[in-house]
Amino acid sequence: MSFLDTQSIKQPRRRGRLGWSLRESARRVFETLAPAVQITLAAWGSWAFAHYVLGHDVAFLSVTVAVTSLGLSRDARPRRILQTGLGMVSGIAVSELFILAFGHGVWQLPAIIFGVLLGARFITNSSTYALSAVAQSALVYLTVAPPGGPYTRTIDGLVGGTVALIATALIPRDPRGLAKNDAEKLFGVFLESLGAIRGAMQKLDVASADATLLTIRRTQPLLDNWRMSLDSAISISRISPFLRRHRDELMDQTRLLKGMDLATRNLRVVVRRIDFLIRDGQPRPYLADLLQQIEDATKILAQGIEDPERRTDALELFVEIIHQLDPKKHGIADQLREASVLLLLRPLLVDLLVASGATEDEARAELPEI
Repeated sequence: MSFLDTQSIKQPRRRGRLGWSLRESARRVFETLAPAVQITLAAWGSWAFAHYVLGHDVAFLSVTVAVTSLGLSRDARPRRILQTGLGMVSGIAVSELFILAFGHGVWQLPAIIFGVLLGARFITNSSTYALSAVAQSALVYLTVAPPGGPYTRTIDGLVGGTVALIATALIPRDPRGLAKNDAEKLFGVFLESLGAIRGAMQKLDVASADATLLTIRRTQPLLDNWRMSLDSAISISRISPFLRRHRDELMDQTRLLKGMDLATRNLRVVVRRIDFLIRDGQPRPYLADLLQQIEDATKILAQGIEDPERRTDALELFVEIIHQLDPKKHGIADQLREASVLLLLRPLLVDLLVASGATEDEARAELPEI
């Protein structure tokens, strides 16, 4: 979805009686293509190495560890993959050691699960690590030991985890594209909210302002997705030869994310205040004009997702806007209710300036004295 295509946000998608949407299903399939290729190749590679190179006839744990370590999570950071893989391999190793020492019986399975769970929680605070270790320890206990002697399954698990890390570096999931899409979705809702609250102010439409407030309050998942995608892309760029050259670009995008995170939070406050202000039925065309200017400049800032030079153009526009945020210039210095909206726009513009490339000190220095 383009950040300029705000109409697609407003129109509800058709769903079946059970809430099923063909478009949503197709979107999920499309977004899963790259992870599916990565997981398939990693699973096949780990099995082939364990089977043909190591001679393990039943190397299913190499496939299990590779698939589970990679997963379909948005979080594709190597650290998370390594953590999951280590949890599974440690569970396999502990279970095999326990079986060698105590054999099979009624009490052994709960003892293994209980011990591995507590041991994993002692080692790390990660619930993913603990649950991965427990699941694999139970699987090893409940399945027949393959030929090849003790710790054959542990070796298979190590193969699967290693191949998962190699696949992360050599067969990346286009994390740059995912971060870009998440950024565009956030900008789409941000721009839609700016346009909607401007329209509500022009028409003195309280119902529209209420709806805009609900929309902007739902942006936190979009911010969280963008942050996770960007963190994953930066982490993968440290080990992937294909993404290393984009590392500076990805690090630069963190500034844009930080600024837009704070700007979105401040926009929620502005929208809530305008929702209250327009209830007196008084038109305020200068405020609507300021919102229009902010919307136009933000559209240019959004183009900076792909073209960082556009952020400089947006910065210049935001500087012009922030210089107008003085209640005395609009003759409302003594009107607290109205001036409060203008004052709330000041931190919003500071955040947008930071997103455009200015430092916080530089952005605050542009604020007119009041």
